Amino acid sequence: MPIDGTSLDTQAGAAVYSPWVLKLYDWWVLGVSNRWAWQCSTEDVLLPFYRKHVGARHLDVGVGTGFYLEHAGFGPAKELSLLDLNENSLGTAAARLGRADVSWFVQDVMQPLGALGDRKYDSIALFYLLHCLPGEMASKASVFDHLKQHLARGGVLYGATILGDAAGHNALGRKLMGVYNKKGIFGNRADTLEGLEQALRCHFVDVEIKQHGKVACFTALQPVA
Repeated sequence: MPIDGTSLDTQAGAAVYSPWVLKLYDWWVLGVSNRWAWQCSTEDVLLPFYRKHVGARHLDVGVGTGFYLEHAGFGPAKELSLLDLNENSLGTAAARLGRADVSWFVQDVMQPLGALGDRKYDSIALFYLLHCLPGEMASKASVFDHLKQHLARGGVLYGATILGDAAGHNALGRKLMGVYNKKGIFGNRADTLEGLEQALRCHFVDVEIKQHGKVACFTALQPVA
């Protein structure tokens, strides 16, 4: 596998988010799947974790429907940017926020992020993004390399990702893992807690990871030059 991730095809993981799928996303992914398959509560774990680390200048990468953004308690003084490969997701999330000042960028996060220019952010969130990317975790680490260039001094990169087979999924989880990985929606069969930590520590000095059910929640600070 290539380590930089530049030759991996990320289209399959993004293309699934059609307008129809996005209408069902909150119910199926954040409700049913998180509770019964991944065993990590949206309301009790993921949303509080998201809100805890939001900074004054915030970048959301892999925006889904904008659920977390809508419920993060953003005041008008906060600067918000959205980045995703799928324009349907970007449009849905931006509309959900109902703010005219939100910047959004169509960009593959596994490629150098030229669309962001010299923008810097106090917080960068990657919720349910990594498990949708192709390749081994060492290849996915290119995401951290690209994003750390846009992290302000003292800023935090944080997120959540569904772990692979080694996490010991239940029957529903195994079924969904099989279907999603076969279709290319997920690319996480080999993703482990240890692999994620190693990838993060290649790019950040201060890394913390906690597992909730089959989901890893992580924070990373102090980028390595």
